[in-house]
Amino acid sequence: MKTLIIIGYVWPEPNSSAAGSRMMQLIRAFQQDGYAVTFASPAEDSPHAPDLAQYDITAVRIALNCSSFDQWIAEQAPDVVMFDRFMMEEQFGWRVEEHCPTALRILDMEDVHCLRDARHRAVKRGQPWQADDIHHDLAYREIAAIARCDLTLVISEFEMQWLAETFPLPTSQLVYCPFMVTPPDPASVLPLPSRQQFVSIGNFRHAPNWDAVLTLREYWPAVRRRLPNAEVHVYGAYPPKKATQLHNEAIGFWIKGWAEDARAVVGEARALLAPLRFGAGLKGKLLEAAELGTPAVTTDIGAEGMYDASLPSPALIANDETSFVEALVSLSEQGDLWQTLSQSGPQQVAHRFNVANHAPALITRVNNTRHALAAHRQSSFIGGMLRHHSMRSTKYMSQWIEAKNRSPDGER
Repeated sequence: MKTLIIIGYVWPEPNSSAAGSRMMQLIRAFQQDGYAVTFASPAEDSPHAPDLAQYDITAVRIALNCSSFDQWIAEQAPDVVMFDRFMMEEQFGWRVEEHCPTALRILDMEDVHCLRDARHRAVKRGQPWQADDIHHDLAYREIAAIARCDLTLVISEFEMQWLAETFPLPTSQLVYCPFMVTPPDPASVLPLPSRQQFVSIGNFRHAPNWDAVLTLREYWPAVRRRLPNAEVHVYGAYPPKKATQLHNEAIGFWIKGWAEDARAVVGEARALLAPLRFGAGLKGKLLEAAELGTPAVTTDIGAEGMYDASLPSPALIANDETSFVEALVSLSEQGDLWQTLSQSGPQQVAHRFNVANHAPALITRVNNTRHALAAHRQSSFIGGMLRHHSMRSTKYMSQWIEAKNRSPDGER
C-alpha cells in the first residue's frame, strides 16, 4: 500500500478553520487512491480536533529539533511526505530528504503567507501595499521552501499567477488545488423568509478574521441607523476576552463564539458578512455560504480567487463603510437581489470546487511526478541549489571555529 505522511503545523480542526476542512479534503483524495495516511504534528492536542482514527488516519506526536524523528521517518519509509505550511518544511524537510530521499515532498501552502503578511503590514501603515513589501524575511523563507519541495499545492488561481509572475519558480512545481467539495443541492437552500440575522464567522486566532470583526463593529452603528432592528451574530473558535467584550445586545452585536454546527449557522443567516481588509488564499466561510445559498458581503480581498466572472457572483463587494451599509440595506429590502445571489452560490461551487474534477487531477499530478522524480528534480536547479549543504556550510563552519576558539579547551 502507498503511504502518505503529513507533517502538520497544527492538528486539523475542520469545524474551526478552512485550513482544517481543506486538510481533510486532501486526506480523503489520497485515501481514495489507496494511500494509507499518517498525520504527525508537534502541536499540543486541540479540543476541537476530531478523533483521526475514525477517519482511518494514524496520528503521531513528533518533536521539534529532535533526532528521534530521523529514526521514525526512516522506519516509515513513506512514498509521499506533505508539509502543512512552509514552517514544517523548514523544520523537517532536510530530515526527510536525508532519511527518505526517494519520498516525494509536497508543500501545502494553505495560503501565501508572505502575501498575507505584506498586506497586513500595509494595513497597519494605513497605505496600499507595494511590491517592495514582499522583500521581507518571510518571503525569502516561504519561497525557499517552495523551491526545495517537489510540488507545492496552491489554493488560489490568483496566487498561482502571482507566484509565477513574482518569483523565479518553475510552473512544474506548482499545483492548483482549491477547496474540493461535493456540489450542493440547490433544493436544500433555506428560503429568505426563514432567515433573520446576519452572521460573521471565523477563527479568532487568524489575524484577518479578528481585524474583520473590529471593522464590522466599526461599521455597525451606521448599519443600525439604516436598519434599526438588524442583528449580527459573530461566531468563531477561540474568542479572546477582547472579543467577548464587544458583545452588545442593545445594538444587535452578538459575540457567539464557538459554533457547534457552523453550516447551520451560515445556512440560516440572511447574509454572511466578511469585511476582510487583508489576507490571502481562499475563504472557507465564503465557500460555505455559497454552498448553502447564503449571499455574502465581502471585500475585493475576500472575493479574490473565489468566483468565476463568467457566472453571477453570490457576493456583493464593499470595500468601505458606505458601500458596506448600502449592501446590507439592499439585501434587506430587495428580495429579488437576495434570490439572485442565493441561486448563484451553488452554481459557483459546482463550477469551481467540484471534488470530482480536482481530486483526480491532484492525484494524477502526484503519481506522475513520483514515477519521474529524478528527472523532475533535475529540472529545478534552484531547488537543488537551496538543498545543497554548501549554501550555509561556510557560515556554520566559521561559527563553529569561533565557538571552539572561545572554549577553554580550544586551540588558539
